[in-house]
Amino acid sequence: MNIPNSQVSLLDTEWGATEFGARALRSLLGNYPTGVAIVATRTADGRNVGLTINSFASLSLEPPLVLWSLVNHSPNLAVFRDCEYFTISILGCDHQELALHFANPRVENKFQDISVQETPEGIPSIGGAIATLVCANHQQTYLGDHLLMIGQVKRIASIEGRPLVFHGGAFTALHNVQ
Repeated sequence: MNIPNSQVSLLDTEWGATEFGARALRSLLGNYPTGVAIVATRTADGRNVGLTINSFASLSLEPPLVLWSLVNHSPNLAVFRDCEYFTISILGCDHQELALHFANPRVENKFQDISVQETPEGIPSIGGAIATLVCANHQQTYLGDHLLMIGQVKRIASIEGRPLVFHGGAFTALHNVQ
């Protein structure tokens, strides 16, 4: 495959920039489209906690492991670090407002007036999500400015739907190609 000459200018000197700031890296990584999900758990005193993530990825099929990360200064860090289970609800293309709602740190009770389904493990999941994974909190590792969370998938559910996608700093959806 040939790279068009207009894209060769992305390379700085011999092979890319070696000095860059966090904003430049974030902007560059925005070129990689990601799915959007809500991760949720329940505290020991029964309070539901959830937030929007796009750092979710599959890690292993045998055993079934997934990963996501949470910034070290998150007020929810201890809740997720210490929980026994969490759910990952993959959002559909019509869930942009829901993603923004769970991403807003000013919303105190993110689950108020939201369709929630409780898993047999007693953990909230988002009603209407196109896919849900119930995960045992398997392992965590602090890396850089994030806590990497690894979950062992214990239960799955899905419905038909197209995923919500985040790309270039904005929400979008996949287009049907025929």
